[in-house]
Amino acid sequence: MAGLTDQAGGDHPSGKAVIDQAHHAWQESMLRQMETLRTSLREYTPEVIAARCGGRYEEGNLLLTFWEQQVAISWPDLKTCALPDEKPCSTFDAAMLLYYLHSADGTPMADRWIGFRELPAGGFYHQAFQGYSGDMLARALGGQPEVFNRAARKLEGWHMPALAPYAYAFQPLPRIRLAAVLWPGDEELPTRASVLFDASASHYMPTDGLALLGAGLARRLVRTASAT
Repeated sequence: MAGLTDQAGGDHPSGKAVIDQAHHAWQESMLRQMETLRTSLREYTPEVIAARCGGRYEEGNLLLTFWEQQVAISWPDLKTCALPDEKPCSTFDAAMLLYYLHSADGTPMADRWIGFRELPAGGFYHQAFQGYSGDMLARALGGQPEVFNRAARKLEGWHMPALAPYAYAFQPLPRIRLAAVLWPGDEELPTRASVLFDASASHYMPTDGLALLGAGLARRLVRTASAT
C-alpha cells in the first residue's frame, strides 16, 4: 500500500481516495473468490469435507480449530464464525478457512519438515517469504533465545529438540503443521531463523495461503515476545 500512497500524493485526500478504492477492489475480489469456493464445496457432503480437513460435522456446522480458536462453518451457506460467542470471522480469516476446506484432500501428515522453496512454486517466492518470516524472527529475537522459547510455549507450540535446540511446532489448522526454528549466532555465524512446513501442507492450502500462515506465525511470536 505504500506504493499507492506515494503515487497518489501521500496523505492528500486524493491519495486516500486511491487507497480506499484499492481496499474496496480487494474486498470485492476476495468476496467473489469466496463465493466460488463455497459453490465448489457444495458439490461434496459436509461429512466428506469434515473427514478430509480433520474437523467434525455436528448439527449443521463444520467445526474445527483455527489458531487455537474454535470456529464453526455453517452448512450449506458456509458462513464462518468464532465460538462460543458466534462472532463472524473477518473476511481474511473466512477466506483462509474456505481455502483450507477446499484444498483438504485427507492426505496424512508426512512428519517431515520442508522449507518454503520446496512447496509448489515456492522457489520463486522463497526470498520474499524468508524476509518477512525467518529474517524477521532473527532480527527481533535472535539475541534472546529464551524469550523466543517463552513466546513459543505461550502460543502452545511444542518443543522439537530433534530438529534444533530452539525449535517449536504449531498447528494453526487441524492438518497444517508449521515449525519456527531459531539458530542463535556467534562470533563466526550470524543468527538465522526459518519457518518450516510439514511436507503434506500443500494438500491443505495453496502456497500463497501457506505463506500467510507462516508470516502470521512469525508475527505472533514477535508480538507475544514483546508482551512477556
